[in-house]
Amino acid sequence: MNAELQTQPPSTALSALSSILAAKPRASAPEAAPTPSERHHGSRVSPNGAASVSLSVAVFDSHKYDSDPLKEACAKARQNPPPDKPPVSIELRFLESNLDVHTAALAKGCEAVCVFVNDKISEQVLQELKSLGVRLVALRCAGYNNVDLQAAKRLGIAVARVPEYSPHAIAEHAVALLLALNRKLVRATQRVRDGNFLLEGLVGFDLFGKTVGVVGTGKIGATFARIMHGFGCRLLASDPVRNEALAKELGLEYCDFPVLLEQSDIVSLHLPLTPESWHLINADSIGRLKRGATLINTGRGGLIETEALIAALKSGGVGAAGLDVYEEEEGVFFADHSGTVLTDEKLAWLLMCPNVLITAHQAFLTKEALQQLAAVTVRNLSALANGEVPGQADVDGQQWLAGF
Repeated sequence: MNAELQTQPPSTALSALSSILAAKPRASAPEAAPTPSERHHGSRVSPNGAASVSLSVAVFDSHKYDSDPLKEACAKARQNPPPDKPPVSIELRFLESNLDVHTAALAKGCEAVCVFVNDKISEQVLQELKSLGVRLVALRCAGYNNVDLQAAKRLGIAVARVPEYSPHAIAEHAVALLLALNRKLVRATQRVRDGNFLLEGLVGFDLFGKTVGVVGTGKIGATFARIMHGFGCRLLASDPVRNEALAKELGLEYCDFPVLLEQSDIVSLHLPLTPESWHLINADSIGRLKRGATLINTGRGGLIETEALIAALKSGGVGAAGLDVYEEEEGVFFADHSGTVLTDEKLAWLLMCPNVLITAHQAFLTKEALQQLAAVTVRNLSALANGEVPGQADVDGQQWLAGF
């Protein structure tokens, strides 16, 4: 069943935002139900006379681990609004299904949708959302390659994301994948549980003194570089925008991407998926990789051409791969398939490979990251309720990707 959270705004009427759609009647005993006028305008008055506005939001692909922080963030935002802003009462309609052309109608009656990485916000989906009165797509993630931004701009639907939540969560997970692969921790644990305490086949290598190639030195890549610097690694980096302060801090050397591949013992990807970065790791680039190198990807699955990776693993060109993302993860990740046969043959092969470690897009999954994701998402939603969404001419390219 789809869960719903209905917030409890204060009672009596005052109009504020006439464009906000009718809110559902509240079932809270201590407060009077909103009048038809209140439901139409989405505005009420609290007992102390402060005006409040309301907003209905369809939250797609929701799970308990992200729905609870969203509820808490909504409660905090309602109780502690900015001094010059009215309290915003956000009604969250939690939906387990992904947003696509078949489920867009579930947003009926909402002015905003809240989506995640595997929701598909295509032009067709955006047209359906527009017809339903949706004015904002709020991404509770940093990536936005799943949104047709040009269509959103044409249709006048605002798009907002969370450009930064916890770079430490992603960077630390990348290091965890690297350490687990290098020291064969999964295989070692399975052996010990079976009563096998032999050490053959569990030899790793010291990270100290190894060359680590960091592809993308934004906040996550920079955090990863700092951690690897602590291990005593030599750091190479490739990024069209150089972070000279980081280079000076860590002794990091910027170089061309082919040079990074040729010299690195470990390559870690920390960049968004764009048309330019799609299949950045392909048959040609893997051919330049230092033989036996370890490849880590906590960015986006499409950064790596899976068939080229499999071929390199078979030939020994890639010594090990740690993947938190997979280019065909849609329809597989974020769901339980333990009782069915996995039909993706490439993924099935990777899962059987002893020198490959795959996690299901969980690098972001820390308490701190989830709280920050929820807090920024609720701020974006509150901005819509308060009429603060930027126009098309002054869209913020970091947080706001499209305006009205």
